[in-house]
Amino acid sequence: MKLMLRWGILALAVWASTALIPGIKVHGGAWSYLWVALLFSVINTFLGSLIKILTLPAVILSAGLFLWIINAAMLELTAKWSTALTITSFWAALFASLIISLVTGIGHRLTARPRSL
Repeated sequence: MKLMLRWGILALAVWASTALIPGIKVHGGAWSYLWVALLFSVINTFLGSLIKILTLPAVILSAGLFLWIINAAMLELTAKWSTALTITSFWAALFASLIISLVTGIGHRLTARPRSL
């Protein structure tokens, strides 16, 4: 159940980025957003994790800001592997990755179970 919730939050984050950034577009309806979210999460889980480990010194030196560049690259890769997502420039992907990070972060905090002491 938690995985489905995270997937829905990511789809909502992709929708928010397409609504706010003119250079990113998802072709189709809700199923296309869910497909893009699924593909992005799979790419980010496997390939993104490997790249984050390999670029750890750059991530540390930039105080974590380099992670947004990696996420933007993973979003670009998602657009290359999916016909449902179109991104016109790397800047659009970078701003979309910022929005996706913000929306998913807020969504996960809102849906997290309170910790018991």
